[in-house]
Amino acid sequence: MPEITVMFFLVAVLAVTFAGISKAGFGSGAAFASSSILALVVDPGVALAFMLPLLMLIDVASLRPYWRRWRMRESLLLLLGGMPGVALGAIFYRSVDADAMRILIGGISVAFVAWQLSGHLRPRLAKPCENADVTGVASGLVAGFTSFVSHAGGPPAAFYLLGRDMTKTEYQACSVLVFGVLNAAKFIPYAMLGLVTPASLKLDLMLAPFALLGAWMGVRMHYKVSERLFFSLTYLLLLTTGAKLIWDGLI
Repeated sequence: MPEITVMFFLVAVLAVTFAGISKAGFGSGAAFASSSILALVVDPGVALAFMLPLLMLIDVASLRPYWRRWRMRESLLLLLGGMPGVALGAIFYRSVDADAMRILIGGISVAFVAWQLSGHLRPRLAKPCENADVTGVASGLVAGFTSFVSHAGGPPAAFYLLGRDMTKTEYQACSVLVFGVLNAAKFIPYAMLGLVTPASLKLDLMLAPFALLGAWMGVRMHYKVSERLFFSLTYLLLLTTGAKLIWDGLI
């Protein structure tokens, strides 16, 4: 358990509140950055384990506002790939080259946003096609794997969901449902790997109010932000997190 200093507490509060706002209001694309923020003051592995129960709490708090507003087909396709992805993450956690994975996912995220802004990608992905199901499952597989090893499953899921011609609330609800299930599935493997401990859970209890505050703020912001601004912010978050992943993988 990290030493609870004033600096640690301030950084942890910022990270947890940011995670709540991002996950509850703007998808999960940038929520992984909370672990990166925490990694400024604690070991990265500690940051991942510390954040998981709080992410699960945010998932639970976010379910009711978006209940049954998701697109079930898209959500199930992501979960169909996501659950095996979590299992693969658990199997290869000790040996995976996290930096290479960060660079890969970051590159995909940045390229997706660049193409999306060019005005060519979304109309193509929005059309029904025979590869849509394969894309959903493949995105879910990558999302489950990267979610397990670095809580960075948001960009791969967004790659699929943003191309499905959804409203902002459908997109958000799908993110809440998918990552609510995937985060819950990660808990037991995390505990078996020794990542979640009684000491880390005690620290989570101290910061749980800030996770709930962030989730409340995120839901309110979601409904106050216009659909055009919402997707613009989502692309910005995806671009920022993609660039951050590339940077983390290179340094």
